[in-house]
Amino acid sequence: MKKPSKLGIGVIGTGRIGKLHIQHLSQNIPDADLITICSLDTETAESLAVQFNIPKIMTDYNSLLTDSNINGVIVASSTDTHVEICQAAAQAGKHIFCEKPIALDLEQIDEILAIVEKAGVKFQVGFNRRFDVNFMRVRDAVASGEIGEPHIMRITSRDPAPPPIEYVKVSGGMFLDMTIHDFDMARYLIGDEVVEIFAVGGVCVDPKIGEVGDIDTALITLRFQNGVLATIDNSREAVYGYDQRVEVFGSKGMVTADNPMTDTVTFSRSEGSRSAPLPDFFVERYKDAYLTELQAFVRCIQEETQPLVTGADGRVPIVMGYAALKSLRENRPVKMSEIS
Repeated sequence: MKKPSKLGIGVIGTGRIGKLHIQHLSQNIPDADLITICSLDTETAESLAVQFNIPKIMTDYNSLLTDSNINGVIVASSTDTHVEICQAAAQAGKHIFCEKPIALDLEQIDEILAIVEKAGVKFQVGFNRRFDVNFMRVRDAVASGEIGEPHIMRITSRDPAPPPIEYVKVSGGMFLDMTIHDFDMARYLIGDEVVEIFAVGGVCVDPKIGEVGDIDTALITLRFQNGVLATIDNSREAVYGYDQRVEVFGSKGMVTADNPMTDTVTFSRSEGSRSAPLPDFFVERYKDAYLTELQAFVRCIQEETQPLVTGADGRVPIVMGYAALKSLRENRPVKMSEIS
């Protein structure tokens, strides 16, 4: 069958990430043809359709999935809708890009992955940090042996401000909402699987987060199958900005990725020096990475190759999140094999 010159794409969800995906697909990916956006927020959808010259808007994703001109869908709706939309998309024969997490229930994830495999469609999970040029360079340094055998890894991931309490209540908790990215990054950078997790945490930022049963500050240690030891430190509030750093120390040296500043200008005056601030939040920090991951999704469909972030890659960080939660509650190291 002759491949289409452009891939027809539909985007489901017009929140913060959905809007960014719509912008990239419309303006920056020539091989993609954004045909339809689907959202219950019709006002936003109509505004985006005008802004980016999108032919169709819908409120029912099932109507989108019946369109034979659409080859793939971007699922950027709320987490609680991912299961039903991904299942329906796979059964409709559409390739799927799903924002993290696939779901918070492991059985539901397994159901989706089984349906995807049976349908024979591509399924990529939105762990965008893998596509950040800085982290990719760290990964390459580790994989190539440039720093020898890796021994220790450190990941720092701190948000500039805590999310609304209403969001915290439905997020699945810090480990499944925020740290899930760091769990994926740990596997990606080291290229191996974690076998044991020990987590400690507390409420240092906002007492209301503790009142709804969550934490806002955490320190997590990971033990990899290959012997690498790693730490992740998280905070819901870094007053100086969005703080994202990694370091891998090995037998022949060390590789680090620091925060990119919003610009490289430094002011020096009699009272001292000051430089540019950190990016405001993840959309600004990872805007290029979001583009690169969509390009990879389109390319894997065109070239009939495996997605760079698979459904299995989307499942493991959920298991890690539950292991960390169990460790926090029981105050002990937890083996990944304990989570079923």
